[in-house]
Order: sequence, then structure tokens, then C-alpha cells
Amino acid sequence: MKPSRSEFVALRGLNMHFRHWGNPDAPLLVMVHGWMDVAASFQFVVDCLAKDWHIIAPDWRGFGLTEYPKVESYWFPDYVADLDAILEHFSPEQPVNLLGHSMGGNIAMIYAGVRPERIAKLINLEGFGMPMTQAKQAPGRYRKWLEELRQVPTLRPYASAEEVAARLQKTNPRLRDDRAAFLAQNWAKENPNGEWELLADPAHKNSSPLLYHVDEVLQCWQNISAPVFWVEANDTDIWRMIGSKEEARAEIDRRMKFIPNMRTEIVMDAGHMLHHDQPEVLAKLIEEFLA
Repeated sequence: MKPSRSEFVALRGLNMHFRHWGNPDAPLLVMVHGWMDVAASFQFVVDCLAKDWHIIAPDWRGFGLTEYPKVESYWFPDYVADLDAILEHFSPEQPVNLLGHSMGGNIAMIYAGVRPERIAKLINLEGFGMPMTQAKQAPGRYRKWLEELRQVPTLRPYASAEEVAARLQKTNPRLRDDRAAFLAQNWAKENPNGEWELLADPAHKNSSPLLYHVDEVLQCWQNISAPVFWVEANDTDIWRMIGSKEEARAEIDRRMKFIPNMRTEIVMDAGHMLHHDQPEVLAKLIEEFLA
């Protein structure tokens, strides 16, 4: 595996953790992970990159080794503001190449439309957006949020790192044993009782009271000026968040039409965690797009 180094930077009131790979003088590529994931998740893709890159990957707030804010629930716009602070810190003068997976892809797409001048090229791995909502859902959503705040959320511990790895493989049967073992060591940590706890704030389990406004998101997408590389996995199941498979495909295709300058690719024999399933294929596609 290519070696990485950790760095902690104080941004927006939090001590944020960043993982660096490669020569700091090499071309910069920022990678942002998805929900319930960590920066180390990109290790396998980084290993497969043929060229010399300086990769920077943060742990989002409330994940990995980044400090957890003292909150009861998380607000999605904070991630957009965090990304702005991250890019301002590491590349204040130059637009950057940015890759985001899942939630990270959704954050990156919104940000690229809000600050189009800051992005050189954008790679979106399965960042389809959330289901459409209607105003009539608001009372129920607020009620659900209030009810959840009465409980203290928890995440179950695991007996060992091997049990964490098995949990990862249950979610993704394509995940190789060696990769599962590596991820387990970075996705969780051993506590003083000998149990392994996920590196994620349990408050992430609480709902947001704010509805997802697709029309607002698509206005951001429409404002993206950077070339966009939209990558999907052929065996993804993330469409379940949007509706039936047929409904989701139609809605995703509709959303994609709002992106001004885009090319697409489908990675075969891969699920939603395509950067774990086919890192060799994905690394080649990334470098071809950025060339």
C-alpha cells in the first residue's frame, strides 16, 4: 500500500483530520468520502493511480478522527461550508480537482455550483442526491426529529476488528478479506473495554428536520462550470433511496440533464462502494478524465 500521513487542522471550530498521500509538490486531487465512511476508504484507489498525485482526503465532521461537534443532529450545509474552508486552506489561489463519493459527491456537486470558480474538474461517484420531498411532509419530519432528540443515539460496539470486517463484508459481499481488514482498522477503534467502536458520531442517526429541496439542488448543479465525470456502479442499490428502480432511473436521468458539461461511465461488477470493488478500473478512469 502507498503510505499516507495524517494531519490535523483547526477549521470552523473543529480539529479536522486529513489523510495525505503522495508528493506535496505533485498535482492536487481532493477526495471526500460518503456517509458512515472515512478518508482511509480511498486507499485502494490511491494504490492504483499510475501518476504522481498529492491526494488530500478529509474525515468529515463527526466521522473518523475529525473532532465531533457538540450537536444533537447534523446540518448538511455545514459540510458545504467545511469543504469551502478545506479548499481555502489547502489551495487558496488555484481551483482544484475534486472527487466525491455518495454523500461526498452530493456535497461536491452543490459546492461546485455555488463556487464554480474553485473547481477545475469534478468527479462524482454515485452522488445522485436524496429523494424528492413535498411541503406536506414538513410537520411529520419536524415531529420525528423532536421525538429522536428525546433519545440518546448509540452505535453498537463490536467484539473485535475481525467482527467489524465481517460487518463490512456483510454490507458489501464483494469486499476482499484483506481490504475489509484494512478498513476495519480505520473505520473503528478499540475502546478501554476491548470492544471496537465505529469512528462515527451516533448523532448522525438523528434525522434532519429540513426537507431536501431537489429544485434548489438542481439550480446549483446547473451553475457548475467545471467538466463533470459522473460515475455509477452497474450493481448499485443506492436508487432505493429515491424510489423503485425504474422510478429512480428516470429521476436520476432527469437530474443529470441539469449538468452543463458532463461525461458518464458505468463501472461493471461493482456496487455502491465501487472504490472498494473496482479500484483498478476506477483509478484508470480518473486519470484519463484528469489528463
